[in-house]
Amino acid sequence: MELLKCSGVTKVYGKGENRVTALNGIDLCVEKGEFVALTGASGSGKSTLLHILGSVDKATKGTVTVDSVDLGKLNARDGAIFRRRKVGLVYQFYNLIPTLTVEKNILLPLLLDRRKPDTEYFETIINTLGIKDKLSALPNQLSGGQQQRAAIARSLIYRPAILLADEPTGNLDQKNTKEILDLLKLSNRNLNQTLLLVTHDERIALEADRIVTIEDGRIVSDQKRR
Repeated sequence: MELLKCSGVTKVYGKGENRVTALNGIDLCVEKGEFVALTGASGSGKSTLLHILGSVDKATKGTVTVDSVDLGKLNARDGAIFRRRKVGLVYQFYNLIPTLTVEKNILLPLLLDRRKPDTEYFETIINTLGIKDKLSALPNQLSGGQQQRAAIARSLIYRPAILLADEPTGNLDQKNTKEILDLLKLSNRNLNQTLLLVTHDERIALEADRIVTIEDGRIVSDQKRR
């Protein structure tokens, strides 16, 4: 089942001499439950594409649909709601709110909609991520790996259509990198979570089911590994 589709996606910044084409005619489809690694050198356009897929930014040309929603037709308010409910975003920097406990950080997307969490699903997430004993702590009381676990839990709490991870292990040591990657793979396998992960690390990309490589704003390779 096709979950995400990009058709002719182009992104241009600036005008005249300052015009920069960050993406140039991207065509990409992702099936439900896939784990896709998006690779390429710094400046290749992979993070720009991720931001467009997450409705953080809009394409200059082309169409993007996620879970049958045309992102180009969403206004700022609807885009924010879609992002909160349908897209899980995980960044290199954890973006946890420092004055909220880990539990409230995780539940924040639901709290903003005044929705009650599914207790069983919440327990599954925090047990899977190994942070059940950290729920009352503040972010600054956690290690980097624990903060990233909390950020992943927050991204999963709404059962998003797709999880977008932008260099999620960039600030972590080798041990925590492996643990976070294993947890993302676990969410992909056990929760059937569609995962698109941006990385410049070939070793991380090789863990995915499929590797899509971008150069100069174009897809130059798309290889299925499983």
